[in-house]
Amino acid sequence: MVKHIILWILKDEYSNEEKQKIKADAKTNLEALKGKIPDLIDIKVYTNGLASSNADFMLDSSFESEEALKAYAVHPDHVYVADTYVRPFTASRSCLDFEV
Repeated sequence: MVKHIILWILKDEYSNEEKQKIKADAKTNLEALKGKIPDLIDIKVYTNGLASSNADFMLDSSFESEEALKAYAVHPDHVYVADTYVRPFTASRSCLDFEV
């Protein structure tokens, strides 16, 4: 199994209220990918970090294999969600992929 973990920081230009909506929309749409993308085992988005956090939200997903992760990256449903609900609003992204 392969884990795919992403941490995002939202752009500073958004108010706290706007950031809450952006995070909620990203969570809803990313988690809706479960069952639509082959070999995506699980996908969860965490949006309520503690004050000690230095990221705004996190994706925690699991795949059957590294090949499945690569297929997810280019899958049209994932690309649509990322391009619509995540990428336009984020200032930075950190990723860690690993086998378990």
